[in-house]
Amino acid sequence: VQLVESGGGLVQPGGSLRLSCAASGFTFSSYVMSWYRQAPGKERELVAAMTNTGGSTNFADSMRGRFTISRDNAKNTVYLQMNSLKPEDTAVYYCNLQGLGPWYGMSYWGKGTLVTVSS
Repeated sequence: VQLVESGGGLVQPGGSLRLSCAASGFTFSSYVMSWYRQAPGKERELVAAMTNTGGSTNFADSMRGRFTISRDNAKNTVYLQMNSLKPEDTAVYYCNLQGLGPWYGMSYWGKGTLVTVSS
């Protein structure tokens, strides 16, 4: 299984970025794809999650209203649209694929993409 994130970079405060995570090499049909982030010196935290049926989207309070998660099942890709970015959003953003139902417990991570919010 391979997860490849893209779309990170340097952006000014108030700007936007769209992250992508393309998954390949898996065969389970029920899963959740999530975005996590880890800022320097901090623990990894959940940003948002979406099942392959479109349900159960979750956002941390600090990101609700600014970030939007979406998916393209045909491409096995999940996106994270980030608007009104703040310096505290600076982190490495990771994609996670977690199996559900019979595939529960199967979990895979991407290598991450760095987002830097700075003027």
